[in-house]
Amino acid sequence: MMSPTEKGSPGGLPRIKVLVVDDSVVVRKMVTDVLAADPEIEVVGTAANGRIGLQKITQVNPDIVTLDVEMPEMDGLQALAEIRKTHPRLPIIMFSTLTERGGQATLEALSLGATDYVTKPANVGSVALAQQRIRDELIPKLKVLCRKGSNALRDARAALRVVTATAAAAPVVAPPAKPSLGTTRPGGPVDIVAVGVSTGGPNALAELLPLIKGDLPVPIVLVQHMPPMFTRLLAERLNAQAKLRVIEAAGGEVLEAGTVYVAPGNFHLVVQRRGNAVVTMLNQSPPENSCRPAVDPLFRSVVQVYGGRVLGVILTGMGQDGTRGSEAIRAAGGSVLAQDEASSVVWGMPGFVARAGLADRVLPPAGIAAEINRRCQPGAAAMRAVR
Repeated sequence: MMSPTEKGSPGGLPRIKVLVVDDSVVVRKMVTDVLAADPEIEVVGTAANGRIGLQKITQVNPDIVTLDVEMPEMDGLQALAEIRKTHPRLPIIMFSTLTERGGQATLEALSLGATDYVTKPANVGSVALAQQRIRDELIPKLKVLCRKGSNALRDARAALRVVTATAAAAPVVAPPAKPSLGTTRPGGPVDIVAVGVSTGGPNALAELLPLIKGDLPVPIVLVQHMPPMFTRLLAERLNAQAKLRVIEAAGGEVLEAGTVYVAPGNFHLVVQRRGNAVVTMLNQSPPENSCRPAVDPLFRSVVQVYGGRVLGVILTGMGQDGTRGSEAIRAAGGSVLAQDEASSVVWGMPGFVARAGLADRVLPPAGIAAEINRRCQPGAAAMRAVR
């Protein structure tokens, strides 16, 4: 007979076993109540600090851990480092505050091996709204990270059918015929590189950007799904690591070669022609693919300005943001690179692009960097006249 924690979910799969580590009694109660209400999830334990959490891992053998950043005795960063010594592949989601200190700690945690993060709901008005935020942000990540070896491919294919079915209603033309994923189509000149990334992005970008030459003759525009403040901290961190200049876009900057412009949290980043220059623009139009910033608006805008002289890059991430934008790039004659499954934390965004036949090449971050360097050769005009 199966024990209660071994019983399967309604979908036939074992329930996801979660250990919740947080020093706040209120937060622990809120998180466990939300998770316990989902039939696919089982909360197998809670802990008030990292030290207790380490002991509980050996006792309850969770599938995934939610780990608070700031705790007494042993904080989240210390606990994370210890967990990784004995459980290098155990998914860990950091639970951080939406503050500068929380953002810095979260980025540090990701660099130390945390799988992803969720920000604690603050100033949302009621317990019900706070619970809804946790439900919307935490549960999908738990399911994707714990089911990636079992039903992620099935879910991706199902979602891809939805994308295909809705293509006729969208303003973007149908994608071109599927290319060979191991070869590169003859590419024209590249005047801009546009990057989209989500879950696992900070580490993928930390691997990719330092390998791109500092004299890159084109600008890079980048959307990383992150909240306000986190995007600024990410840009500062990447700027210290890369040969390129990396800044958070403020809106109105003239695009310059060798500079990476990161979309700020809660704003869509687009580019727009202004005379002979191209400038960044920010807006708070409705979220797309449940995201703001989103990749698709950025990709559409670079096509409107640069036509086919665009190299799109889709890195690791949940969901399908960037698929429609990649369609637009390919339809205009541009090229798209996608991160490979083996190096992705979640092969959602790049997986959709690859399976839709929109990726010219599917590569790890180092390979993508080499391809960017090859396609954007120094000596080409950084900002060709926009015709």
